[in-house]
Amino acid sequence: MSTTTPPPEHTAGPTDRSTAELTTRPTDRRASAGTGALPSLARVSWARTVLELRQFFRERDAVVFIFAYPLIMLAIFATVFGQGGATVGPEPGIPFAQYFLPGMVATGVMLSSFQNLALSIAVERDEGGLKRLRGTPMPPAAYFLGKMGSVLLTSAIQMVLLIGLGSLAFGIDLPSTADRWLTFAWVFVLGTAAGAVCGVAFSSVPRSGRSASAVVTPIVLVLQFISGVFFVFNDLPTWMQRVAEVFPLKWLAQGMRSVFLPEEAEAFEVSGSWQHEATAAVLVAYLVVGLVLGVRTFRWQRRDDG
Repeated sequence: MSTTTPPPEHTAGPTDRSTAELTTRPTDRRASAGTGALPSLARVSWARTVLELRQFFRERDAVVFIFAYPLIMLAIFATVFGQGGATVGPEPGIPFAQYFLPGMVATGVMLSSFQNLALSIAVERDEGGLKRLRGTPMPPAAYFLGKMGSVLLTSAIQMVLLIGLGSLAFGIDLPSTADRWLTFAWVFVLGTAAGAVCGVAFSSVPRSGRSASAVVTPIVLVLQFISGVFFVFNDLPTWMQRVAEVFPLKWLAQGMRSVFLPEEAEAFEVSGSWQHEATAAVLVAYLVVGLVLGVRTFRWQRRDDG
């Protein structure tokens, strides 16, 4: 007598749970029971955003690095370089903490958008999660909108933490006019959006999820050193300034300096002005280029899957 061994039960992983939440939620089934219609793109995108946030905060090491790194660097630079009331620029000068806050804000945006997505998507692809998602009824656009939504929210949390630390611990003066906060808003949104789409596009560069960190992290560190994040931008060699101008982090940091530094600091810039028009143009250009490259190069499965 032969015995048939039942197939092993499938244990749902994070991606399987993601699919289940998006496609079989009771509220969605009730809403579409009479018409057979799938949930709207907006509804699925919001559900995906919530799920992305949950998954992000479950990865404790990534959360600690992305949130704590700019805070720690701001505290170090403000404490070390600000000893004895040292300042940047001609007398009376700008306190070091005040000068370095905009660079750390720009770094926080890049970590939460570009680095976060470039790494996480590469890992999801390598583990087969993207391939499984592609086979579900979820619209592909909902996946990317969910990523964008989670990045905007995590970046906003990052900004609150950084600005709060600067104000409470180091006495940094915050903008007091609506114009300054409006500038902060459009620089933040454009910078986050450009970083996110570039992160999606760059996620196809690493050959595997394991190598993603080795590919992405050095690029982020180098850009921080040449873009006026760790050093006064005017003090950098001219050739380094020219290289930095090609990349968005320099413009993001300069845009943030126009928000948090006093008006007289505009004269400290290499060009002698904040260059808001150039900042907007560069960030929009990276947003468009990132979208085009992302559409043309994004892969839902590993290279060895064919």
